[in-house]
Amino acid sequence: MRFIHTSDWHLGRTLYNQSLLDEQAGMLQSLLELIRIHEVDALLIVGDIFDRSVPPAAAVTLLDDFLDQVTTTLGVAVVAIGGNHDGQERIAFGARQMAGAGLYIQGPVSAEVKPVRIDGKDGSAFFYPIPYAEPALVRHLLDEDVHTHEEAMAALLGQVQAHDSQGLPKVVLSHCFLDGGSESDSERPLSIGGADRISPSLFAPFDYVALGHLHGPQYKGAEHVRYSGSPLKYSFSEQHQKKSVTLVELKPNQPPVIELLPITPKRDVRVIEGLLAELLERGKTDAAREDYLMVRLLDTQAILEPMAKLRAVYPNVLHLERTGLMQARQVDGPGRERIQKSELAMFEDFFSQVQGEQMTEPQRQLMTELISSLHKGDAQ
Repeated sequence: MRFIHTSDWHLGRTLYNQSLLDEQAGMLQSLLELIRIHEVDALLIVGDIFDRSVPPAAAVTLLDDFLDQVTTTLGVAVVAIGGNHDGQERIAFGARQMAGAGLYIQGPVSAEVKPVRIDGKDGSAFFYPIPYAEPALVRHLLDEDVHTHEEAMAALLGQVQAHDSQGLPKVVLSHCFLDGGSESDSERPLSIGGADRISPSLFAPFDYVALGHLHGPQYKGAEHVRYSGSPLKYSFSEQHQKKSVTLVELKPNQPPVIELLPITPKRDVRVIEGLLAELLERGKTDAAREDYLMVRLLDTQAILEPMAKLRAVYPNVLHLERTGLMQARQVDGPGRERIQKSELAMFEDFFSQVQGEQMTEPQRQLMTELISSLHKGDAQ
């Protein structure tokens, strides 16, 4: 039995108001090719399929086209669950009818964890979909005294352990936060104060555990309890992550064989840093200058329209940080003289860029008096 584990597609997401739908379409085409090459029996999508509960129409169409190619054209089964970003009832629309076509969607959690048996070319396995669920909902559904995410998960996994799989492997799908997992800026917290943490030991008894929610590929507790991570970078904090999907092969009486299959985006998400003149010169020969960029400028003087200058070379600069200027303006105390001096120096830089010449002494004196009068007004 061979399958691909992936999660956290966040279809319809934007990065600093830049739509990522083209990159997501390219990612899905890459994934489709990996499914063909590795001749997998199933595809697992472990939550956060969409970025919000009511996704854009274009994102819904993109998913619909992709799933049709996987299930109809390639004949590969798909097991998908809802995540904390998804409108779980919406993604489950028509799920009972689609199961007949090999598309198994568990939107919201239910009182009974319903196993899905998939018969592959060289073996079979049971898959147990457990979508993201608040403890209060699990308490209501199961009528059990659970108050934390860990207690809720333990109650649901009890059903998986009790199920007779007839000797076939048990694969659990769960969208949750394992204790000790490495986070990034693009993940929405499941709860406040750490109540969302679940011990990895709960999942140890199963043959493979496909997790979703954390965007960096990683495993916790044991190698077979793992996050695939998101296939694209959704924040600049993820710039160093190697994005991939996870290929898993289950063999009788053996540990799963696990391989990370790289996903190369059309445009990377990067952070670059340096002086403006250096970055502009470097951009002329940068083959990846169309990547989505955060730029940290080290210049300590005022610069006229730095974003426009950068975008003339790097068209997809999404965010600019004046790191050098902020460091230059740091002071040890609230001393007026140091603050005023900094403001005068900044205006001198601005003046020279606009006028193309340095300020004269009378102009400098006039600006010094103006800044001083403004500060006196603040003090009053």
